[in-house]
Amino acid sequence: MGRFSSMFNGLAKSFSMKKAKRSGRCSGREAAEAMAKEAKKTDSLLCSSGTVHVDGSNNLASVFSKKGQKGVNQDCCIVWEEFGCQEDMIFCGIFDGHGSWGHYVAKRVRESMPPSLLCNWQETLSQDIDVETEKKQHRFNIWKHSFLKTCAAIDQELKENRKIDSFSSGTTALSIVRQGELIVIANVGDSRAVLATTSNEGTLIPVQLTLDFKPNLPQEAERIMECQGRVFCLEDEPGVHRVWMPDEESPGLAMSRAFGDYCIKEYGLISVPEVTHRNLTSNDQFVVLATDGVWDVISNQEAVDIVSSTPDRTKSAKRLVECAMHAWKRKRRGIAMDDISAICLFFHSSLSL
Repeated sequence: MGRFSSMFNGLAKSFSMKKAKRSGRCSGREAAEAMAKEAKKTDSLLCSSGTVHVDGSNNLASVFSKKGQKGVNQDCCIVWEEFGCQEDMIFCGIFDGHGSWGHYVAKRVRESMPPSLLCNWQETLSQDIDVETEKKQHRFNIWKHSFLKTCAAIDQELKENRKIDSFSSGTTALSIVRQGELIVIANVGDSRAVLATTSNEGTLIPVQLTLDFKPNLPQEAERIMECQGRVFCLEDEPGVHRVWMPDEESPGLAMSRAFGDYCIKEYGLISVPEVTHRNLTSNDQFVVLATDGVWDVISNQEAVDIVSSTPDRTKSAKRLVECAMHAWKRKRRGIAMDDISAICLFFHSSLSL
């Protein structure tokens, strides 16, 4: 696990991959950003709707995003196959911006997270001296530490960024890394990851891998209220809990974790990810990452059924998004449709049913 490809070592050496830090950033950040640029050129990094499938890899990622009825599309996605020049790794991230600057915040976090995570992962590996580094639990702990460090750094960088006004705007962020048969999930906000796995009866069933971090979750509401923030629904939105400042009717966030939104960070909103993992088996077929525009109208089982029944897997994300659009028109008449985005990551060359 600790071995880096010759390309990574070459880039790392060029940019002085030492423990010394420059400008408060991980010293290998420039190397990781250079790798991201190179990955774009070779079509192994995708930042728009489309497909990523590198020759020789079992991974296939289908990506699709559709603008809603609220203005500019504030959702964005990224898939990076051979993440960090590692043949057995892939990174997927989906981001849902909100507020007047939300699309800028989402794109900035999408741009920052992969190289920052890769840099922190490499730095953690280089400092690690545990002789049992091949144990999966230990590998997870390295990724968890790297994700926590990355998210803290990104939120601080965003706060100091003078080109983006994130005081009353922000973004959620849901990302996964697959390293061999280990997948690590890091969730900030209310997007959702759902795994499709084969049951003992031979049918595909969903396994929800993340919590939707809404303000009404007991542990989230408790933290917000302890920080003097408020959680309540508006009269015309029964059931939609939002976060409010102590003495103002703003900002009314419908999630309890996000990057940005500094107007309410001291009142209980956090950007700390919940980091979990799963060791994949031959029964696990694919994972769906989608913004709340999907999950507001599509159930976990429906999403698994839609994706698995799509004849062409490269079009699975598009079909899921289109099904969600139709469901919005049917179930939420009179409510402006949200931006809707999805990533479908397949683990095998064919479904093992």
